[in-house]
Amino acid sequence: MPDRIQERFITERKGAWQRLEDLLSLLDSSSLRRLHREEVRELGRIYRRTASDLAIARAESRDPRLINYLNSLVIRAHGRIYRADAQAPRRLRNFFARDFPRTFRDTWRYTAASFAVFMVFGVIGFLGTWQDVEFSELAGISPIWRQMNIETRNHWWEDLNEANQVGSSAILTNNIGVTFLAFAYGALFGIGTLYIMAMNGASIGAVLALTYRAGFGNDLVTFMIGHGVIELSCIFIAGGAGMMLGLAILVPGDLSRADALKARGLEAVRLIGGCAPLLVIAGLIEGFISPAPTSPVLKFSIGIMTGIALWSYLLLAGRDVKAEGAQGESAAGVGKVYQTS
Repeated sequence: MPDRIQERFITERKGAWQRLEDLLSLLDSSSLRRLHREEVRELGRIYRRTASDLAIARAESRDPRLINYLNSLVIRAHGRIYRADAQAPRRLRNFFARDFPRTFRDTWRYTAASFAVFMVFGVIGFLGTWQDVEFSELAGISPIWRQMNIETRNHWWEDLNEANQVGSSAILTNNIGVTFLAFAYGALFGIGTLYIMAMNGASIGAVLALTYRAGFGNDLVTFMIGHGVIELSCIFIAGGAGMMLGLAILVPGDLSRADALKARGLEAVRLIGGCAPLLVIAGLIEGFISPAPTSPVLKFSIGIMTGIALWSYLLLAGRDVKAEGAQGESAAGVGKVYQTS
């Protein structure tokens, strides 16, 4: 390529190369998802054009600086564009290693409030039912269920041993449903979440009172302890997420309601996403281990160990993770030659 033609080639194309540099600089401090749709399309279009320019330069130019610059620019763009799919596993790993536990710690007061509502109504359900079994009906316990399971001292949870896989699946579905409702009902100004937490606390308290009155409360606690720590923790976290949504609507602060809901909604979704695999673990324990005719010591040990593991993870994980530094440009110096020429 003669020098005059090469100069014209550079003059005509350097604007596109500079724009590609600018888009790649945005990606160095962000991700492909954060670019606008038009910027993503522009990135792909300029990348393909620059790759064609590189092919032309290799075939016709005698200037190694131009070839090296375009080659570095194309390699850098290719890595940023096609690394997006490869980053998915890393993003997932970072979410559970860092984002979820950090979000929990940042919003722990909402989880604590959810726990408090659950416990207050749990105590009310227990004491009220202990005094009068008919009080349990206010907590959603039907007289028919009470007659079938309490008055006959029926260990209904042992029925899971007859079909553990089906039972575990049903339990998991139910737990996810309760967790999702505790979160989603927060959109009703938080009142829906408060109702879900109150009713769950009251019903569990009432059932415990009924079984202790009938003389087999310890058996129910032994069944619950193995999976209950994880399961209830997830429900408390989901309740806290729902309360965040409700408070963002009621008290947006300096932000508009839409912006407050968006900001709190992102945190709430992180909390729910983090609870999903925990509920799977709780469902497996509840379906296969909790109802099994094994030693109570084993079940209590599982409850204690899972509790320690879960809360150590929530309170400690992600504290020492360092942010990645921005990637340097391998051909920045060469690039400036052609951007300003």
